Amino acid sequence: MCTVSLIARRNGYALAMNRDEKLSRVAGLPPARQTVAGHAALSPSEPGGGTWIALNDFGVTLALINWYSVPGQTRRGNVSRGSVIRGAQTAGSADEVAHALRALPLRRINPFRLIGVFPGSREVWEWRWNLKQLKAHRHPWRMGQWVSSGWDEPAAQRIRGRVFRQARRKKSAGTLAWLRRLHRSHVPGCGAGSICMHRADAATVSYTEVVLTFTHARMRHHQGAPCVSGRLSTLQLPASRSGTNGQRRQSPGATAVRRRSVPAAVR
Repeated sequence: MCTVSLIARRNGYALAMNRDEKLSRVAGLPPARQTVAGHAALSPSEPGGGTWIALNDFGVTLALINWYSVPGQTRRGNVSRGSVIRGAQTAGSADEVAHALRALPLRRINPFRLIGVFPGSREVWEWRWNLKQLKAHRHPWRMGQWVSSGWDEPAAQRIRGRVFRQARRKKSAGTLAWLRRLHRSHVPGCGAGSICMHRADAATVSYTEVVLTFTHARMRHHQGAPCVSGRLSTLQLPASRSGTNGQRRQSPGATAVRRRSVPAAVR
């Protein structure tokens, strides 16, 4: 249960993700830096180590959502979908992500959709695993939205898609403030279908935001529903033009970490 929204820009992008989970599930951990093979990645995590979103020092973001529209579950020893991104979190291209996915024990992983944003080549890719096949779909470099819901996925996609299309008509569309308002939206009503989701047994439990420009690659994270005031943790990777022109970057420098109050646009 999640909503991912992308603003693709000429030089960089902004992406937001609401993570929706059952209230009985253990809370996730805020973003931290990991270094793998000399490259850095930022991601929040589940207590078991998996993650639902990651940003790396190539400027690539990977976001994972469950695919509830696919009937059935794996019958073998289950491998958490949270492990999917971990194997590809330092990939610099769609080909590298595809290679990492093929190395996974997919037959033991339940259906998922993985969205990859590659600013260097201005590509957006989506990999879909339906328990039988892994298929890749390329999307245009423009605004986009992806929705999953264990309540009623087709209905949630229709409702949130309508809200997304209406929001795109506003003059502020494409700004960071617009993206934050969208992800705390309760239109057409606070409930299972709204982007900021609330049910008796489940809700939006966190908001993660990625912004890539020529000067920085930044991940912000709000623990709890984005409609509720709280603390916003911010992690930043050093950025250069390699994050937006497709050249692979050398080992990154230090990561700046700071905390501050959530801006009004997120409250």
